[in-house]
Amino acid sequence: MSETDTEQGNIVIVGGGHAAAQLCAGLVAAGQGARVHLVCEEAELPYQRPPLSKAYLKNPDEALQAHRAEAWYLDAGITLHRADPAVRIDRERRSVRLRSGMELAFSSLVLATGTRARRLAHLPEALVNVAVLRTAADAQRLRTLLDATQQLTVLGGGFIGLEIAATARAAGKSVTVLEAAPRLLMRSVSPELAEHVLRTHRASGIDLRLGVAAGGFEIEGDRLTALTVDGQRELVDLMVLGIGAVPEHTLASEAGLVCDNGIKVDHLMRTSDPNILAIGDCASFDEHTTGRHLRLESVQNANDQARTAVATLQGGDEPYRALPWFWSEQGLAPVDGTRHRRAGLTDASFSILHYSGDRLVCVESVNAPIDHMAARKLLEAGKSPSPTIACKASTPLKAHL
Repeated sequence: MSETDTEQGNIVIVGGGHAAAQLCAGLVAAGQGARVHLVCEEAELPYQRPPLSKAYLKNPDEALQAHRAEAWYLDAGITLHRADPAVRIDRERRSVRLRSGMELAFSSLVLATGTRARRLAHLPEALVNVAVLRTAADAQRLRTLLDATQQLTVLGGGFIGLEIAATARAAGKSVTVLEAAPRLLMRSVSPELAEHVLRTHRASGIDLRLGVAAGGFEIEGDRLTALTVDGQRELVDLMVLGIGAVPEHTLASEAGLVCDNGIKVDHLMRTSDPNILAIGDCASFDEHTTGRHLRLESVQNANDQARTAVATLQGGDEPYRALPWFWSEQGLAPVDGTRHRRAGLTDASFSILHYSGDRLVCVESVNAPIDHMAARKLLEAGKSPSPTIACKASTPLKAHL
């Protein structure tokens, strides 16, 4: 038998990631905490996700880094629904049904459902030696699997795959990374930065292969035992699928919301239904300076979109105009145009400045935090220095190796 929350004016937030946590914080600061219901698929409170592929994976004693303690949510008046995911949105009745059968009425609904790991259709999800990494449970499982193996195969040379590879190699494991593209991070960073990442990983002892065709997966029982790489059979002890992520928009699609590489939102974070917003990794939007349709997976984007959503939920009009950037232990897609490399203090420190004509439009920096901060201020201010002047500062997009 289902319950119905008949209280009017509820703000229901679906999701347990960074965007949801930041939205809660913003609404509490605005005195709206008692209106908020936070619906989480996981049993854990919202926690920091970036450490999952780094410190949390390395150290069995490392605890999850919760954004806020449970007492904070309770003191703020937020109602928590943990391990009880949303399964259906009724737009006409303005309600969300949870797996438990409970129905939550809402005046506003915010979808912060994030992404899910991309998988291979022909590999069963139940294979005991094939892993992905998106959640704490994934990280805990992968940590256990790594402890029991000496050889790791990573399929895909993206951010997550490379970070896992580096962590495993630092733990003394034999690591092979298989990337189908002719270079690493092809859709994310410049060729110069990709080459630096490649050299760094190979120098650490990782067998990193580019432009390879992987397939011919052999399965025995519940294990992947081998695969074919460029026609050669290779044994598999443990495999991680690092082939990217897809936006989690199942709820939105089933509710009839417009989706285009994520849940499509306007400059106020509103979906095609003005009573429903979307923020974070699951939201796609038209970037205000170039008009490009984007979906960003970054902590800063979650922060910025949550801030805009707080204003929208209070009837304000504060458009999302943030400068896209991220900070990674590996390395947004660079734009076409000319590039200038600025040397740093060491051989492992540099910045790459991207220009469209005479206008600085993007900066990548490696081990150059001062460049990073200076370039953010430069770009956010809308200044367009010449290449000569710009070489004295730099970066919104960071690869920290």
